[in-house]
Amino acid sequence: MLRSRLVLWVAIFLFPPLGLILLLTRNARMAEKLAGTVAIAAIAVVELVYVYGFRIVWNGNMDHVINYGFHLKDRHDTVLEASRVQQKQDPPPAPEPVVPAKAPAPDVKVVPVSYWTDFRGPHRDGVYSESAISTDWPLKMLWKQPIGAGYASFSFGEGRAYTIEQRRDKETIAAYEPRTGREVWTFAYPASFDEVLGGPGPRATPVFHDGLVYSLGAEGDLYCLNASTGKPKWSKNILKDNAASNVHWAMAGSPLIVDDKVIVTPGGSGKSIVSYNRLTGEPLWQSLSDATGYTSPILATFGGHRQIVWISAERANGLNPEDGKPLWSYPFPAGMGMNCSQPVVIDETHVLISSSDAHGAALLEIGESGAKEIWKNNRLKNKFNSSVLHDGYVYGLDEQILACIDPKTGEVKWKGGRYGYGQVLLAGQHLIVLTEDGDVVLVRATPESHQEIARFKAIEGRTWNIPAIDHGLLLVRNANEMACFRIGRKTE
Repeated sequence: MLRSRLVLWVAIFLFPPLGLILLLTRNARMAEKLAGTVAIAAIAVVELVYVYGFRIVWNGNMDHVINYGFHLKDRHDTVLEASRVQQKQDPPPAPEPVVPAKAPAPDVKVVPVSYWTDFRGPHRDGVYSESAISTDWPLKMLWKQPIGAGYASFSFGEGRAYTIEQRRDKETIAAYEPRTGREVWTFAYPASFDEVLGGPGPRATPVFHDGLVYSLGAEGDLYCLNASTGKPKWSKNILKDNAASNVHWAMAGSPLIVDDKVIVTPGGSGKSIVSYNRLTGEPLWQSLSDATGYTSPILATFGGHRQIVWISAERANGLNPEDGKPLWSYPFPAGMGMNCSQPVVIDETHVLISSSDAHGAALLEIGESGAKEIWKNNRLKNKFNSSVLHDGYVYGLDEQILACIDPKTGEVKWKGGRYGYGQVLLAGQHLIVLTEDGDVVLVRATPESHQEIARFKAIEGRTWNIPAIDHGLLLVRNANEMACFRIGRKTE
């Protein structure tokens, strides 16, 4: 067996160069030699990637190489494993003192009430309003350490931060102590998604709700876990359960909790968006036959009525959360299904949608008769990042450049600063921008002009993950590193 495997590897290694030599020495026409050379080169590239593990890490525009090499993930997994072993051996660091608002009664365990419990914050709108942030930058770093691959962000609950990572051939849901970075528990299961350009790992951010963590893996594995212990309460694969196929860059929509339901978007025929009982996993309703995109559903209120707003690969949709009944839709098709950006609720009658691959942005008026387009233009093209609303103006990345627009008219107030395909949050009167290169940037949220106040290097490597803020702590991560910075007051 070993000898046969060795012969196979030698044959694979020798085929491209020997094939090229034989082709060029043949008495053939130039066109045939050229076509054969292209074919052999393509085979050599396939061998490099799928046999020898060669990877190129591009930026979001594919015009800049961030990293390259053989077996990058294997090397990183080795570093990560060594880090966690060392972490268990080291004594726990003394956490920063926290000044409680009221002294707890004796023998009563205090469980912190978390703020950032969901994807992009408590309302899925990218806004941190728990308390004021510090503008004295650079921020103090509390810790930095390796993390498994993937593009998920963090949610918080019961004094822990939750995320999902790829560790070798398993997806791993992990809970961390936010102030120290120590791993509290992990739950792993066999699953491994890897895409040549996008890279390996799960994409969707876990959410915390009422003592439970809901996590969706890249290949459709939905788990409901006990937030204290990491033990599963129930699970199912939403792709198999709804006769759906995975999309090119994998499942990316974070589960949405509405009342007794958990809502996910597998993209099956008649089952594009489905709900399960959040405590038992029992199917409740299924709706639409859209191809799924890469957005997460949100809960919004228009005209006094709650509804789920979800952007599929084909259109924007409004649905009744009780039974999944479609309320309205607006055509918004994207190339390769790449609708990746979250809708921005402007007020009780308007919502803004944007996509780089759907030709820009559109403002929709939602009424009893459905969705009406107010304007549409290409002046705000969110790719795989989302915009935020502040004092009547929308701030977001138009491709790689930060922009401010007036959502009432679509008018651009300003554009400035190149941040790559990073992410944007709003905190008070400021924007927190995590750039594609891993810098954290403070920008004033004003329609007057682009005003960058400060920036510092936070983590290394391509960074597409959304930052998270809870109790004055800013957590950032990418497929390589995670780090924590104090962005709030000392007493938080």
